[in-house]
Amino acid sequence: MPEKEMTFGKFIDSIQTVHGELAAQASKAVNISLTLRNWIIGCYIAEYELRGANRAEYGQQLFTSLAKALKEAEIKDTGKRQLHNFHLFYKTYPQIVQSVSAQLQLPVKTLLNRLSYSHLTELFQIDDNLKRTYYEVECIKGCWSVRELRRQIASLYYERSGLSNNIEKLTEMVQSGAEITEPKLAIRDPYIFEFLGLKSKEVMGESDLEDALLDKLQEFMLELGHGFCFEDRQKRILIGDTYGFIDLVFYHRILKCHVLIDLKLEKFSHENIGQLNTYVSWYKKNMMTEGDNPPIGLLLCTQKNHPLVEYALAGMDNNLFVSKYQLELPQTEQLQDFLEEQMKELGEQK
Repeated sequence: MPEKEMTFGKFIDSIQTVHGELAAQASKAVNISLTLRNWIIGCYIAEYELRGANRAEYGQQLFTSLAKALKEAEIKDTGKRQLHNFHLFYKTYPQIVQSVSAQLQLPVKTLLNRLSYSHLTELFQIDDNLKRTYYEVECIKGCWSVRELRRQIASLYYERSGLSNNIEKLTEMVQSGAEITEPKLAIRDPYIFEFLGLKSKEVMGESDLEDALLDKLQEFMLELGHGFCFEDRQKRILIGDTYGFIDLVFYHRILKCHVLIDLKLEKFSHENIGQLNTYVSWYKKNMMTEGDNPPIGLLLCTQKNHPLVEYALAGMDNNLFVSKYQLELPQTEQLQDFLEEQMKELGEQK
């Protein structure tokens, strides 16, 4: 743990040291190492705030200065917001490293082995100890994914349980409909692949079939010509505190706009188009430059041999541009034929 007196330089060195030591253990226990690293950084921050030798020089700008210094040290996932989270994580879960005897707390070993840091990020935002423990237990018991944990918190599951006349029945209903994750390391966790220095393309493919289709689709769109310029794959964007991944991103030099493609191995749903519309809106606000037209969203959904193709024309209220878009982009039938052919071909290979 940190010395009682330390300079800002030693403060940065300490964080670099713990980062390096725990990153080296990632191949054996990547999630535990990541969680411990973040907890210890939070501990260092708390200790520096109390006893740092030159802490007064930084004052309210401590997190800003620390984030800048760690960025220069090339330590990922240590922005100002993340550092605030580490600090809160340390204060919320003191039992992670210390032996704290308190009722209604899960054993440290259980927390570290069964919950990823992404799970814990959702949990340490909860101020009420009993409420937080309730979600810890239910999350572990039901093997909830991070998305499912977030959804249950938003649905006021804890509060509904307190008001329910039949808690067992409510719990059974919730757990039976919950999205679960394997009780093992989820390498797709954004925090984990940042920690390991992996690129999103290496870890974000949902399945072999989807990866194969994306490979084919990327080649297909480029072969069509019509001005497509490939820009990115599994493009990672941060909206608030939520990460999104766009399957394929092109820039169309004739239409002068981005084309975002999202592939879903399922039938069309409003949830799918809502997600894509969110990505299009984000691109419109954050990625458009002078002379660009609004981005286009292209959702490709498949269901056996009957694919459904839906275009999202978010923000495209210019009739002339819409007409040009219809002329330059591949026809719906062309994409349907392509997906049917590729699904059949890939199915025969299995």
